[in-house]
Amino acid sequence: MPEASLPPASKAHEGLPRAGEATRGALERRLGPLDAAALIVSNVIGGGILFTPPQVAMLVPDAALFLSTWIAGGALAFAGAMAYAELATLRPRAGGEYVYLRDAFGNGAAFLTGWTSFVAGFSGAIATSAVVMVFYTSRFVPALSTAAPWLVVPIVPGRLLVTLSPQTMTAIGVIMAMAWLHRRGIGPGRIVGNLLASLKVAAFVLFIAIGFSWGSGTVAHLSERAPVAAAGWLLALIPVMFTYSGWNAASYVAEEIREPGRNVPRALALGTGAVIAIYLLMNVLYLYVIPVGDLARIDRSVLDVIADRLLGSSAGDIMGVVSIISLAASISAMTLAGPRIYYAMARDGLFFSRVGFVHPRYHTPSTAIVAQAVWSSLLVLTATADALVNYTGFAIVLFSGTAVVALFVLRMREPDAPRPFRAWGYPLAPAIYAIASAAMIVNGLIRTPGPTGAGALIIAAGLPVYFLFRAGTAGARRGT
Repeated sequence: MPEASLPPASKAHEGLPRAGEATRGALERRLGPLDAAALIVSNVIGGGILFTPPQVAMLVPDAALFLSTWIAGGALAFAGAMAYAELATLRPRAGGEYVYLRDAFGNGAAFLTGWTSFVAGFSGAIATSAVVMVFYTSRFVPALSTAAPWLVVPIVPGRLLVTLSPQTMTAIGVIMAMAWLHRRGIGPGRIVGNLLASLKVAAFVLFIAIGFSWGSGTVAHLSERAPVAAAGWLLALIPVMFTYSGWNAASYVAEEIREPGRNVPRALALGTGAVIAIYLLMNVLYLYVIPVGDLARIDRSVLDVIADRLLGSSAGDIMGVVSIISLAASISAMTLAGPRIYYAMARDGLFFSRVGFVHPRYHTPSTAIVAQAVWSSLLVLTATADALVNYTGFAIVLFSGTAVVALFVLRMREPDAPRPFRAWGYPLAPAIYAIASAAMIVNGLIRTPGPTGAGALIIAAGLPVYFLFRAGTAGARRGT
């Protein structure tokens, strides 16, 4: 669909500049559907597919039903992706669910999703991935991953320490290098991101091909049966859906995708579809090599176990390289996607105005990229990233589910608005996704009230910050 025929961001946000917006250039539409699909693949495929299958196998010790959880999780992810595709073509702006929640439920709900993304969601995941990436480099350059501290500065004695060590400084170096790259323009970031995503996919596809061609497995493992309770199958769907999370990455950069009315849905369908295919094939390979009962007893990366059986003594080095590439791709994707949320917040006057600055030469939200990198680095230095990510993990489901509910709200509120794409399976498919998300949140509150409650408090801590920014924006308007 031609760019000129796309609907405005929202009737309440048509004009630029917006409240709190810094003087700047503009984002450029330079990404195609394959670029955005690569962003999704890099953002989704990570440690989940390596560590989640044993958890699922414990709950679902039947091979066919085990695979059915991954099919169901993929179907839910695809339903969510198609809902986001409609939202992103209706609101082709940077920020993803921040924009959808803003227009459906107001600035407060929108701010909380952005707040959580900055404090923990993207920044914490970047910090954790950088530290794990440094761990894998220790196989090749041991000196870089030494945890022995050069300096320890107590912020809160016994609880919060700033630690300078080769490990933390190398991780920060990785974070800053990615920030520098993506600050320099969507072009350089796109090239490196596509390269890393291609290497990641190629590595998994090659591993799958080798596993089925030369692996010492048997298809008989795929027909192993065992009793499975319905409650166990439903519980297994929770870690599966977490493993699929990240399929919405293309929506954050909708303002930089060419012809978003056509290309955003294509990217979401292609990227999510590729992830589903890789995940299903990986799990079939796992069962081909390891019986589902033995899979349930693995307490480390399943990929490492499979690699040991397929590749022998050389497995460690090969999987180390694959892991480094995979983590680098994930860090690149998050460095690109996350800052677009904070940029959108600043454009609405709900974050520091400087974060809404777009570099006049590189056409990137350069200040937002640097801000995320600095906060991620602080999380590395204080070793708080893991806790934040664990506490706020349910927020991924909460806000994506709420964004899908926003689809229903905007359909009712703006029935005649031009929609270049309409969600497939509406209203049933998005309704099932929203209900499944709500069930996961309730389950988290019941089964793990401590971490889930702590995450809820972190999200709620954004409310006073929101009121401060809102008061500042109101004061600025009165002064003009």
